[in-house]
Amino acid sequence: MSVYLDYNASGLIRPEVLEVMTAILAEGGNASAVHALGRKARARIETARAQVAALVGADPTAVIFSSGGTESNGQGLASALAAGCERLIVSSTEHPCILEAAVASGKPVKMLPVDTNGVIQLGKLSELLRLPGKAVVAIHHANNESGVLQPIAAAARIVREAGGWLHVDAVQSAGKIPVDMRSLGADSLTLSAHKLGGPQGVGALIMGAGRSAVAVVHGAGQERGMRGGTENVAGVAGFGVAAECALRDLPHVETHKPWRDAAEKTVTAAGAVIIGGAVERLPNTLFMAVADWDSPQQVITLDLAGIMASGGSACSSGKTKPSRAILATGRADLATGGVRASGGWTTTEDDWIRFATTWATAYAAQRQRIAERSKKEVA
Repeated sequence: MSVYLDYNASGLIRPEVLEVMTAILAEGGNASAVHALGRKARARIETARAQVAALVGADPTAVIFSSGGTESNGQGLASALAAGCERLIVSSTEHPCILEAAVASGKPVKMLPVDTNGVIQLGKLSELLRLPGKAVVAIHHANNESGVLQPIAAAARIVREAGGWLHVDAVQSAGKIPVDMRSLGADSLTLSAHKLGGPQGVGALIMGAGRSAVAVVHGAGQERGMRGGTENVAGVAGFGVAAECALRDLPHVETHKPWRDAAEKTVTAAGAVIIGGAVERLPNTLFMAVADWDSPQQVITLDLAGIMASGGSACSSGKTKPSRAILATGRADLATGGVRASGGWTTTEDDWIRFATTWATAYAAQRQRIAERSKKEVA
């Protein structure tokens, strides 16, 4: 039986989500229509808006649905720039969609460094904010590779004192740990349905008190004019149900921590280095690396054993791309050998055990092959 440990990439869809989406797809209806089916579709969307808002302690009227986290991150940055921000400060371990949107804005961009554990340097943030020009600061709540959590509330106080705007990508953290937008102090925050066990292709931008969004997709006035185009009623409703389920299941996610920690002991004893292991992380995430085994080879080996995890790097044109999260911590020697295991609502303790023991056995075999090859080269 296969094991799925790639929830940080995309969660398996929840049965409750599949049920409501199937029913809505069978019904049809355009949420902008005034007849019975249209009104029912509109009600589905507004119910989902309240469900998504509840997941992060926000006002439902602040929720703007989109095609996913990437679009919402772009809209969040665009909204900050439209509000008068003249430059951007982006954490060095941010998701590529943030960095690409920042560069594409044409405004000056400064990188906010992290320490050896992958945590942002608050002193450096203060220093960067003292430079001329009002800034929008983009910091993800949890890193998508390592699961390392950032001190968002502390950063928010620094940004607020400098008159800036804090945009928080909470795509990875929401549904895995409690997230409260007001406590975090975010001016804007993004979510994605498929990280919660909802459908792919649906996300949300949530605006903080006193902040307004600007449209990046123009159309006929949907989402209060902030995101044009006929609404994806089934997808949005599925997002809402996934958010409700994720909020309900938060205590279960915490049970992953001892399972994850036990797996870490096994792989560490076998020679792996845990990325971010010394600081607070998502309870469902294990990101490890070795210097002598490329991540694509590790992922393929695990997959052949029926275990689905992901690499800390991507393969492009036959070459292994170094992990940005590892590079940012100063461990270039490990940057092409990362593997991430991330659990979710279907994951069991046995899944974590199987992952760890399978990897440890496979790595021992890999090291043996390296040793034998070295002997032949010497001979």
